[in-house]
Amino acid sequence: MRNDLTIYDAVARDWWSDEVRWVRTLRNMVPGRLTWFDRHADWAGRRVLDLGCAGGFMAEALDDRGAIVTGLDPAAETVAAARQHADAAGRGIDYLVGVGEALPFAAESFDHVVCVDVLEHVANLDRVLSEVARVLKPGGLFLFDTINRTALARFGAVTVAERVVRVLPRGTHDPALFIRPAELRRGLGAAGLVPGPMTGLGPRGVDRRGDLTFGTLPVRWVIYMGLARKPDLTPGTAES
Repeated sequence: MRNDLTIYDAVARDWWSDEVRWVRTLRNMVPGRLTWFDRHADWAGRRVLDLGCAGGFMAEALDDRGAIVTGLDPAAETVAAARQHADAAGRGIDYLVGVGEALPFAAESFDHVVCVDVLEHVANLDRVLSEVARVLKPGGLFLFDTINRTALARFGAVTVAERVVRVLPRGTHDPALFIRPAELRRGLGAAGLVPGPMTGLGPRGVDRRGDLTFGTLPVRWVIYMGLARKPDLTPGTAES
């Protein structure tokens, strides 16, 4: 089975335990993502949706930056683990169960939407992008990463990651759902968002446990990050 989303709930109880290697890998990706996202987004006091929040690694990092965070994910047990961890630390993160194709929020609810390790899993990409545009405030940012549909990405994200070094469970990804940057740009534009810069994301080293650490890369052959902005069309506002 490919694109097996049950893998998240299967490890929900151990999400924050540091005992599951592939979950540690997901956690290690957060600093690399934010190194780039931080250059483009102001978080303090902003209402931010972490779309596809899983167990809360990105949501808590955004909370640390002063954002007012809402996390949403279809994996109910994983969301429960995120909520429990946040509550134990006194964090005010609001976690909900739901899908990107039908966001349970009013229009223009968020200053930014963050969506990492998600777009290559969704059932209807165009619908998700349309929903993101709907809930973003004018001038708001959509910050994301996803996997390119290339032979190298298939080899790296499936053959190597799932079968050789086993940093991901088998069935995590379906290469048919990987997204080329040009395709994503078109989808963003069709949703009414203005695509911005993109950059690569990938392994940059290993930590003391032998787990991969991540950062920006000059190439986008496997994983790439990007952003798009919702135009601000209020009178008197110049949209660059």
